[in-house]
Amino acid sequence: MITLFTRRTGLVATTGVLGGVLAITALGGTSNAATGGNDAGTPPTPQARASQPGTQEASDVRIEITPGQGAYNVGIDGPVGVAVGKGKLTKVTMTAVATGAEVPGTLAADGTSWKPNGRLERATKYQITAEAEDAKGRSATGNATITTVSPANDFIGHVSPADGSTVGVGMPVTVTFDKAIDDKATVESEIQVSSSSGQQVVGHWLNDHRLDFRPEKYWKSGSTVTVTLSRDGIQKTVTFKIGRSQISTVDAKTKQMTVVRDGKTIKTIPISSGSPEHPTYNGQMVISEKFAHVHMNGASVGLTEKDGKPSYDIKAVPHAMRLTDSGTFIHGNYWAADSIFGKVNTSHGCVGLKDVRGGDDGKQPAAWFFDQSMLGDVVVVKNSDDNTKLAPDNGLSDWNMPWQQWVAGGPTG
Repeated sequence: MITLFTRRTGLVATTGVLGGVLAITALGGTSNAATGGNDAGTPPTPQARASQPGTQEASDVRIEITPGQGAYNVGIDGPVGVAVGKGKLTKVTMTAVATGAEVPGTLAADGTSWKPNGRLERATKYQITAEAEDAKGRSATGNATITTVSPANDFIGHVSPADGSTVGVGMPVTVTFDKAIDDKATVESEIQVSSSSGQQVVGHWLNDHRLDFRPEKYWKSGSTVTVTLSRDGIQKTVTFKIGRSQISTVDAKTKQMTVVRDGKTIKTIPISSGSPEHPTYNGQMVISEKFAHVHMNGASVGLTEKDGKPSYDIKAVPHAMRLTDSGTFIHGNYWAADSIFGKVNTSHGCVGLKDVRGGDDGKQPAAWFFDQSMLGDVVVVKNSDDNTKLAPDNGLSDWNMPWQQWVAGGPTG
């Protein structure tokens, strides 16, 4: 997991990557409240000197409390701590103002820094008091009050594909957030995506919850894609590899699918796509999920009869691979007559390949295609009677947006 804290200066990466999940804590902006001795609107210095009688020589020690007096929306994982220059810390206390509960912390062996041992509570005001002495034994005290982030200002982003995976040439980098993102430019600026192929990669906000990255053309096969989150010298990465290129084109008019791998046609398969009443989408789609068997029910996509019963209800559709979030699959079909494949379009919008019940015959076209496919492979449908424009955020259909529009649509593009 990567945790980032938004400040006016950006995002700070503080922890590691676990399972391709990016956790981001968004802060409304760390603010330093003006206090006595500062001009209005001028942040007070985080360094502190002891208040000494006029006849006593001041201490040389400098105490710095992070993130500073008056900071609010501070991340529950930090950065919070105390550092000292020209001296050593002698005592540090951090307490919750409302309850007086003390936060356990650790003082460095050399006495120059302190930090809390664990995660802080949300929406809590804390008082930090630090005492230190210089080489001559002269003391100084520093104080700061900070307030941690509230749950309303948190959001989590999930990164796909997974770290260490190998995917097809059509797989975009997708970051989906559990809450709508207002400051899109700031969030995007802390996420960089690059390819070992040298292809230019650009981010585009498909909606308030989803940020995708892709190059102009499909990824180069054999390349490595790196997603980097960096700030203040800390870097966390997710990397994945691009496998061989496989682009399959379904021609709804000829009712044939041509499978092209690394530029060469390796197989042509008879298919049955959407009927005239339910034509299949035209456009570039990407395999996002694979299921050996999946239950398909027409009611789940709004297809019902007049009596309210689903138009179809098939318990175990074999060799099913998702192409859109709205319900388009390419899958095995064992219930139709063999004579329809390559001859008649009969489905409710999916692309059907010949198969057997249970899907346990590896020689069937559906089984072959399933075994030869990976997540991120491209399936293009053309010559369908459907006139609907396939939305880029319907599944992983990013490639249907022209490059000029993709670049122009991003907040930093």
